[in-house]
Amino acid sequence: MKFQDYKYERPNYGEIKKSFLDLVNKIKTADNYKDQHTYIMELNNTRKHIETMSTLASIRNSINTADEFYEKETQYWDEYGPLYTELNSDFYKVIVNSKFKENIINDFSEQFYKICEYSLKSFSPEIIPDLQEENKLMSRYTKLLASAKINFNNEELNLSGLYKYMLSQDRKEREESSKAYYNYFEIHEEEFDEIYDNLVKVRHDMAKKLGFNNFTELGYIRMDRTDYNPEMVVKLRKQVLEYIVPLCNKLYEKQAKRLSLDKLTYIDENLEFLDGNATIKGDSSYIIENGIKMYNELSTETKEFFDFMLENDLMDLETKHNKSAGGYCIYIPDYKAPFIFSNFNGTSEDMDVLTHEAGHAFQLFMSRYIDMQEINFPTLDSCEIHSMSMEFITYPWMDIFFKEDTDKYKFAHLTSAIKFLPYGVVVDEFQHIIYDNPYMSKAERKAVWRDLEKKYLPHRDYDDNKILEKGCWFFKQGHIFKDPFYYIDYVLAQICAFQFLKKMEENKENGWEDYLRICKVGGTESFLQIVKTGNLISPFDDNCIEFIIKNLEMNIEKFEKNL
Repeated sequence: MKFQDYKYERPNYGEIKKSFLDLVNKIKTADNYKDQHTYIMELNNTRKHIETMSTLASIRNSINTADEFYEKETQYWDEYGPLYTELNSDFYKVIVNSKFKENIINDFSEQFYKICEYSLKSFSPEIIPDLQEENKLMSRYTKLLASAKINFNNEELNLSGLYKYMLSQDRKEREESSKAYYNYFEIHEEEFDEIYDNLVKVRHDMAKKLGFNNFTELGYIRMDRTDYNPEMVVKLRKQVLEYIVPLCNKLYEKQAKRLSLDKLTYIDENLEFLDGNATIKGDSSYIIENGIKMYNELSTETKEFFDFMLENDLMDLETKHNKSAGGYCIYIPDYKAPFIFSNFNGTSEDMDVLTHEAGHAFQLFMSRYIDMQEINFPTLDSCEIHSMSMEFITYPWMDIFFKEDTDKYKFAHLTSAIKFLPYGVVVDEFQHIIYDNPYMSKAERKAVWRDLEKKYLPHRDYDDNKILEKGCWFFKQGHIFKDPFYYIDYVLAQICAFQFLKKMEENKENGWEDYLRICKVGGTESFLQIVKTGNLISPFDDNCIEFIIKNLEMNIEKFEKNL
């Protein structure tokens, strides 16, 4: 069945609640595990249907934020989502208090049981109004980004549409398009400030009501981080500062020379070559056509997966007016279907989407046998391993997309992945500081951001851009607003993905088997367990970054020779 034929119908909360609680009671009072398991699976069908309806509304609203029907449905889910969370909380209580704990762990995994425990710690009916307010603020942020209409080059563009001009070989065009882009954030500075201020405060209030000292503690619980803590993350940030920041400084110095610039400024950072970045030698249909060839040749599993995505129209890829910014992959449980959303913008990043989001979708496809929404996806730190590693696993096919620009693409892709790590820790440390100090003024928050940029991104020069010099770059970083603490996950996963690059170079068959294994376990294992399953070194290991950096430098040198 094609995505457009997936039926959406707003659930009747009153009816759902009655049948839901009736089944919760049956699970609670079951005197043998066989009956309890039957009721758990019956209730799970209801839970999957609720999740499916919520997901369909979210996808269709993000495809067209001006669609009045799905805007109203998004408002419904903003309001009722926390009420459904409350029902789920009742389900988690009977799971955690079940006298058949060992049976549940055997059937659904210890990770599932821990997630149920964590979900109870992160929810109470008392915070429902706060969750509703949080949802409304996040929707307001999404709409503020998506509603940008910027006149540039005789076109009316959204923020994604401007990006190709920000990569122009013509420095004046880069400068003017960058100014037009950030001018939108300057015009709406007060609104972005207000939304974030309210989000920080409502999240802090929730944390206090749940018995935590601050939202940092609650944030880790909400992210289901069952096997690492903030102290371990601090050690990782120090490794990035010690080993990766100096490497990045060298990369930026070389980049300035390649671009014949005395100094690199923010408008130049994303342009790697004076004659332009690598370009895909065709339009979106060309990308898909070659994507079919790539995934057909990679493995029988990836062929089956990509055929499924195409046959069921499970990708919405091209940018258009009123479409939400960014890209994501999500799972529609009733149809056992992953869905990929993105904004193709005519740059090499379109390739990254095809590999990155497809990595997420492939993992979901390989673990469709898992019938519990808590463990379809692994925790976010783990699921980013699948997506980021797929970007490297597909390197042997890049020539069919980029032709003579292949080494250019690989060089830029690899170095940008390395350069990402310091930025990733800026986002993470920023959020730790903000949520540890929730009553900071708006100006103080922006100053914190700018100070962290100077620490981890010492090369960054904003020239005469006052809004960025003030510390407003983070306005564009959606995770900070909508997915608090979801960013160090990318750093952890990127470090694991670099290891998959090394594995695939040294022994492709073994590397692919390791990758396939971590896809198949879905979310039944925690982050550090998945690292072990994939035969990876933990990013928290003191020697991990030192171990991978030699291979990274070797690859950079190899690609540089062919530029």
